[in-house]
Amino acid sequence: MTSGLEHLRVVLVDARNPLNIGAAARAMSNFGARRLRVVNPYEVAFREARSAMGAAKLLAAAEEYNSVAEAIADCSLVVGTTAGGRRELQHPLRTLSDGARLIRNSVPSCKVALLFGSERFGLSNQDLSHCHWLMTVPTRTEHSSMNLGQAVAVCMYEIARSRKGLPIVDKKPKKRQARAEEVERITTLLLEALRISGYVQPRTTEVAEEKLRRLIRRLQIEQPDAAILQGMLRQINWKLGNLDPQKERKPR
Repeated sequence: MTSGLEHLRVVLVDARNPLNIGAAARAMSNFGARRLRVVNPYEVAFREARSAMGAAKLLAAAEEYNSVAEAIADCSLVVGTTAGGRRELQHPLRTLSDGARLIRNSVPSCKVALLFGSERFGLSNQDLSHCHWLMTVPTRTEHSSMNLGQAVAVCMYEIARSRKGLPIVDKKPKKRQARAEEVERITTLLLEALRISGYVQPRTTEVAEEKLRRLIRRLQIEQPDAAILQGMLRQINWKLGNLDPQKERKPR
């Protein structure tokens, strides 16, 4: 019997403790999520973590990536997790129960990435710029941060239990959202055009890139439109002085 979470990818970014990675894998296995991805794990021996009791195969099959952009490239919905706190967030923030229902509604039709940051610092602003929206676990204000393994377990439980009683909003087939790699190409091409035109200055490139990435994701671009936008932006870059309209700068 399948769990219905075959399209869910749990992505751990800059995880420092291999025991936490193992505990996350165990929690995933408990609730039927099978695809674990890690970005720059601090400890290279994480696959041997004893905390992954019963989930050794899942941990052994974990996919490693050098960047968040690579880890989420095939996903159409990217959700970040955050403790919130005093941090100024630039994304829609949803409660765990609401976010879990939205994820559960999405996984039958598209690949979804659920991002968790490092134990010490969480997700960086650069990491968050790849997300469509954020989800938070309701903890007390005085102690809002959670152990990474526990945070994954709580989220997996909530997503798994939200399978029943979901409202059917529209029976018409929905158009597929563009994959993250397609949206990132559009972001990269537009940023390049803004650089060439002088709208973005070298000293503000990093901040502009984060803002632009968030803006593009808020547009909820559909797959058929993604190819059109890429073609238009390649042509604009070529006219602005880019040497080859067929080549793109790779995302950082």
